[in-house]
Amino acid sequence: MRKISFWQILLYTSFFAVALVGAIWSTSLLLEIIPSSDFRGIILFLVGLVIFYLYALLIYRLFFKLCPIKPGYIEFNSREEFAYHIYLLFYLILFYPVMRSGFVPVPLMRVFYLMLGAKLGNNTYSSGIILDPPFVSIGHNTLVGQYALIVPHVIENGKLAHFPVVIGDNVTIGAQSVVLSGVTIGDGAMIATGAVVSKGTVIGPGEVWGGVPAKLLKKLG
Repeated sequence: MRKISFWQILLYTSFFAVALVGAIWSTSLLLEIIPSSDFRGIILFLVGLVIFYLYALLIYRLFFKLCPIKPGYIEFNSREEFAYHIYLLFYLILFYPVMRSGFVPVPLMRVFYLMLGAKLGNNTYSSGIILDPPFVSIGHNTLVGQYALIVPHVIENGKLAHFPVVIGDNVTIGAQSVVLSGVTIGDGAMIATGAVVSKGTVIGPGEVWGGVPAKLLKKLG
């Protein structure tokens, strides 16, 4: 992991502060709307937390609209590396805790991943964790199983890169499996429980892969 500089931390802290102030201001407007009760404080806190995340997501999307991170390797001391560290701070502090908590219902996690930039087709859900959502594209009617992990980034000693993961329609990603960067999975394919799909693997339509590292087991139909 490359060192995050003071200026990157300062910029991220500024974004965090703006989201927090916005959430406090917006929540204060609800004081007269929510009737007084024993649960008023809890309701306001939960509503304020949701509003805070909405502000944070908006700032996150705007920043990376202006300073996008492109697929491929990120060079040392580049403008893209500066943006990447802001990106990383958003995830380490705000977004990964939500992804890993298991507390948020799967249908709401779909909305969360879409807001983070993932491309998810109709009736596609993840009960696992999708890291780096902007680099993940999944088709229709696909299921990512419990505790499965999709990892579009590569960290190899000093090398850092992102390579998109593309998954087709009607795919099943088994529970606790891992899909690494640059993988392409065709329509109707299946990844067995606990499999590890190596970086850059291309899985054809209707194929079943399993094992560590994953290999072709059979072809459906």
